[in-house]
Amino acid sequence: MAREKMSLLRPSTALRRRYRRDRLFLLAGRLAVLASFSTIGLIFLAILYTSLPAFTQSCIRLPVHFEETAFSDENIDRANYDLLVAQALARVIPGVTDPGEKADLLGMMSPGAAWQLQRMVDSNPKRIGTVEQLWLPANADIDMLRKGKFDRTTPERLRRLSRLQLKWYDQLNAEGRIKRHFNRVFFTASNSTEAELAGIYGAVKGSLLTMFITLVLSFPLGAGTAIYLQEFAPRNRLTTTINVTISNLAAVPPILYGLLGLAVFINLFHLPRATPLVAGMVLSLMTFPTIIMASRNALAAVPRSVCDAALALGASRMQSITHHILPAAMPGILTGTLLGLAQAFGECAPLLMLGMVAFVGNVPAGITDPATVLPMQIYLWADNPGQGFPEKTAAAIVIMMLFLVIVNTVVLWLRRKFENSHPHTS
Repeated sequence: MAREKMSLLRPSTALRRRYRRDRLFLLAGRLAVLASFSTIGLIFLAILYTSLPAFTQSCIRLPVHFEETAFSDENIDRANYDLLVAQALARVIPGVTDPGEKADLLGMMSPGAAWQLQRMVDSNPKRIGTVEQLWLPANADIDMLRKGKFDRTTPERLRRLSRLQLKWYDQLNAEGRIKRHFNRVFFTASNSTEAELAGIYGAVKGSLLTMFITLVLSFPLGAGTAIYLQEFAPRNRLTTTINVTISNLAAVPPILYGLLGLAVFINLFHLPRATPLVAGMVLSLMTFPTIIMASRNALAAVPRSVCDAALALGASRMQSITHHILPAAMPGILTGTLLGLAQAFGECAPLLMLGMVAFVGNVPAGITDPATVLPMQIYLWADNPGQGFPEKTAAAIVIMMLFLVIVNTVVLWLRRKFENSHPHTS
């Protein structure tokens, strides 16, 4: 009898197997989550490691003589600033007389060195007639050599730096005249054919202008459409067709929106090409279905008792929606809107059709100026075989990922704020 009771208390073999399978399934799920996060982390670390050299710029310290004879009394912009850089180099590396060797010596400096001198004189003309020790930017090849990404063992006919340039570099390095400084140009300049002069400011401003147009057009229309379809539209065949159409538009490939923008906004209405205005209009069409679907789901999640209670207390239909349903649904609406904007921020395909793949060296001043966006800037740099551009590409990707992290953080903060403001409807 006691033996039978003990057998009843022991788990059966089938039950033990089921528990074992449950534990294995739980372990497999945890391993899958760990593997996914580890893969994402490794990718991000690899990109971050590649991007680190782009945040510094190699500079050469030179004694620059702002001689009065080099400047015009009428216009100081006419000064030969390249000559000032060449003379400063000749003072630290004397004895170079051959014209070809002089060209190689000056070629160690970036064109930005002359522009830096010009900006300094423009900001303070009293510098004329003085002597200053200045850190001026080196060219991309010297920069890569300083960062350890230049193979000196390559035969001279195959490498970008000559034997004399390597000798001069070693001399300047031994004298402590070459150092790496924080690369402010990367954050303050627009695109350039020279890697050491290329920056993301123009692309970031173009992206912000484009996202502003996208938000202004897509959010009120998308949220308003969702409110009408969810709260006011009759349930008939027409609204069913509209709902199915909106769901299908959310699955349309982005490049088709680019073709639509090219055919309608540019060819039909003759709007300026490659501008934030047209790009924002196209991306708003792409974001529009996402906002409608997210807003409708958020409105449908609000308990009907909230609306019924408002109506029972004498509120009108519009008052019950604007005062009770809409504030309760706002976290979901904002979440869908910001996630839709984050998706549009990373799009390239529709903007290719609008001409935003073209080289734009100026920072856009408005929504009708030629511009590019950060994803297109990354695309252009990734396709550039020049020295220094792979690091710039990785750095731009890091900046873009940080922007997306900030957007998602703002989404969570806004959602929590609205949920705390309306705890009775969450």
